[in-house]
Amino acid sequence: MPTVWLPFPVEPADLPGALTVDQWDGAGPWPASADEVELYVLPYMVGAAALAPLPTMRRLRVLQTLTAGYDDVLAARPDGVVLCNAPGLHDASTAELALTLVLSSLRGVPDFVRAADQHRWAPSRRQALADKTVLVLGFGGVGRAVARRLEPFETSVVAVASRAREGVHGADELPTLLPAADVVVLCTPLTEATRGMVDAGFLAAMRDGALLVNVARGPVVVTDALLPELASRRLTAALDVTDPEPLPPGHPLWEAPGLLLSPHVGGNTSAFPPRAYDVVVEQLRRFAAGEPLRGVVAGP
Repeated sequence: MPTVWLPFPVEPADLPGALTVDQWDGAGPWPASADEVELYVLPYMVGAAALAPLPTMRRLRVLQTLTAGYDDVLAARPDGVVLCNAPGLHDASTAELALTLVLSSLRGVPDFVRAADQHRWAPSRRQALADKTVLVLGFGGVGRAVARRLEPFETSVVAVASRAREGVHGADELPTLLPAADVVVLCTPLTEATRGMVDAGFLAAMRDGALLVNVARGPVVVTDALLPELASRRLTAALDVTDPEPLPPGHPLWEAPGLLLSPHVGGNTSAFPPRAYDVVVEQLRRFAAGEPLRGVVAGP
């Protein structure tokens, strides 16, 4: 029977009978079955430790992430191994955070919290989300989920993807779209095409007073290009991801004006465990039955 590694327990009734299961959550020594495992579900949020057993997995056939992004895993994927991501798993939670960052930034929530810490009552007129034009760059699962959540706020949503399709603009149109956007939300995967996409030219094309929100990957934004835009207070930003990450003590982003930071927590919510469980159970069923796997992003 094929051996699989899972990062959390699965009820026996939900497991295909044709599998041998070992559990490893990324902490401590890994199971002795490393040279027998054929499907490995990477533990979530443990970084490079999750990849450490890969060189010992001589029979590995399938590598399953519990993330939508897989740029950090792709380079470590052994030759001939199928890599699957988890499409849809984090769409709702990441979209919730994107909306939280937009509203918090526009309505001045960080300033209110700082004032409250000092026992100061500091009312002021802030920006509304209503009537704003919001450009969503990257219109996969997360981007679509962000757009759905923006619609009730009486906004005008402009969808942008790598290539144009019905109702969605192509990235080549950004020079004409950016000057009209009040808010730009980044939801793109990290690829060679998107690495450094938000550079000095991109930022210069954004209108004065615009807000940049990044729930994608840190290297999509050129940090050294963003810092002077924040320092001049021409733009504001809200970043769930940064480059470098984690952000080291003393980095200029910590002190940048008009910046709201969250520590890469877009998908790490109470919605994750039950949804991850369902993703894994379905993928195990497909694997045991020899059916096409979900979320295949690279293969032999």
